[in-house]
Amino acid sequence: AFACVGWDRRQIFLELGAVALERLLYLNQAGKSQLYLVALYVQIEWPDQNFPLSSHLESFKAAYAREEPRPSNLQREVSTMLELDLGWKHIFEYRTTEGISLDLAEPESKRAIEVDGPSHYLKDVSSGGYVVNGRTQFKARLL
Repeated sequence: AFACVGWDRRQIFLELGAVALERLLYLNQAGKSQLYLVALYVQIEWPDQNFPLSSHLESFKAAYAREEPRPSNLQREVSTMLELDLGWKHIFEYRTTEGISLDLAEPESKRAIEVDGPSHYLKDVSSGGYVVNGRTQFKARLL
């Protein structure tokens, strides 16, 4: 959540990592999966920083990789249109080496399309408009 709102203060993540390390035995797969994303964020933002949970990165990645992609009908339709109508050959639900699932990807050229349908947005009660949800914002930031 801190990364989604733009709090990029290194100390927050180092403290959270230290606290999580103390409670590692109590984490379920979902918790480990979330910590994998935090660790990726720290690696990207501060590549020279030693994150307290770095030694557990592979087990966190395994927990994250267990989450199955849930492609939408819109995503399937966009994929079909791009391939049949425009001839764009791509991989549907491609996983990067980091384990991040991309909706549609052409890995050789490092091109990808994320299909952000209605589930990627939340209604802003103050403006009445829609805003991108935190999960989608964070994925965009990682990519």
